[in-house]
Amino acid sequence: MFFKEELSQMSELQKRMISASLGALLIVNSIYWSEWTYFAIFFGICMFSLLEFYKLLGLDGNLPLRTFGTLNGLLLFSLSFFIERFDLNTKYYFLCAVSLTGIYFIKLYVKRDLKPFANIAFTFLGIIYVAVPFSLINVSIFFKQTYSYQVILGTMLILWASDAGAYFAGKRFGKRKLFYRISPKKTWEGSIGGGLAALFIGYAFSFLFTDLPLWKWLCISMIIVVAGTYGDLVESLFKRSINIKDSGGVIPGHGGFLDRFDSLLLSAPFITAFIKILIDFN
Repeated sequence: MFFKEELSQMSELQKRMISASLGALLIVNSIYWSEWTYFAIFFGICMFSLLEFYKLLGLDGNLPLRTFGTLNGLLLFSLSFFIERFDLNTKYYFLCAVSLTGIYFIKLYVKRDLKPFANIAFTFLGIIYVAVPFSLINVSIFFKQTYSYQVILGTMLILWASDAGAYFAGKRFGKRKLFYRISPKKTWEGSIGGGLAALFIGYAFSFLFTDLPLWKWLCISMIIVVAGTYGDLVESLFKRSINIKDSGGVIPGHGGFLDRFDSLLLSAPFITAFIKILIDFN
């Protein structure tokens, strides 16, 4: 009760700074400690993001299979981790195909669903939008057949730098709207500030994180700047379509899990493709 009262008296920036610091500390330590603590923390993030996505769809009158979609998304995430971690045969991905087929049988027995195929599509959308990107992260961090905490840690630090740079530059210099129809508060100045911050962190950490050369870190930084910005806009489009401001209130000052990780959801496929395709180039 006391904590809630103190929290309510804080400014939005104070809430944002405290929750960001605590969250970053937990994620950074989990990534650095071992692949298993990484797996645990991102399994949780993936789970809560899926649950949040399906909950928001329900607010708009849809009936996606929330539990079914979440379990299948977590199955995909877990399979991708174990396949990459233990170099298992990719044939085990067929387990996802078998499991996902169950949605058609379930919907046959749901009498109150007037649009079953629309809600089947929404269930699949949650897996594609949330679980697939998180699963692709598993592919990128085992790109040398061993766990590379540097890849995911560097990615997260660049992502956070981009978000922070965009936030403060937008607050201080923001005038020209970036995409007013979707996100009225985002500006070109904020986007440029985020881009410069991301490139600076990518450059700085290339001297500490040597699993990738400098040019790859800079390319990842640019991917995060561009794809991450669009990821933020896509999530804003989703929220506007159901007329809500934040995806949730779990993270003070940041909204929900989707609000916090929307940039990563669109960046992850591009980063993984970049690393996997260009892995043999130095």
